[in-house]
Amino acid sequence: MTVTRMYPRLVVSDARAAIDFYAKVFGAVPGESFSDDSGRIVHAEVSFGGAGVVGIKDQGDGDEPVSLIMALEVTDPDEVAAAMEAGGASVIYPVADHEYGRGGRLRDPWGIQWMLMRP
Repeated sequence: MTVTRMYPRLVVSDARAAIDFYAKVFGAVPGESFSDDSGRIVHAEVSFGGAGVVGIKDQGDGDEPVSLIMALEVTDPDEVAAAMEAGGASVIYPVADHEYGRGGRLRDPWGIQWMLMRP
């Protein structure tokens, strides 16, 4: 057996809104998307440039949101944090200087935590 691909999948309460938020805040690019007969997204992909792809789906069918921290290295964590707050995210740890770099953590409107950092 050979693993050919691995990526995280986020389970959220409103996948379409989450995809729009990630596109606006992070510049993520929506990819393929599949919905069931009710219109609920059962699988969508969002590309975060060279950082990789994240799968996103609406909760249901036994899939419920879970606590998750996504670590995201960015060139300007202050700018990204401000854009996240403007989009409805809440600050867990404000962006500040640390011995390992500049960073902070925010929670998006779907409960996903984003650790923003510039090493």
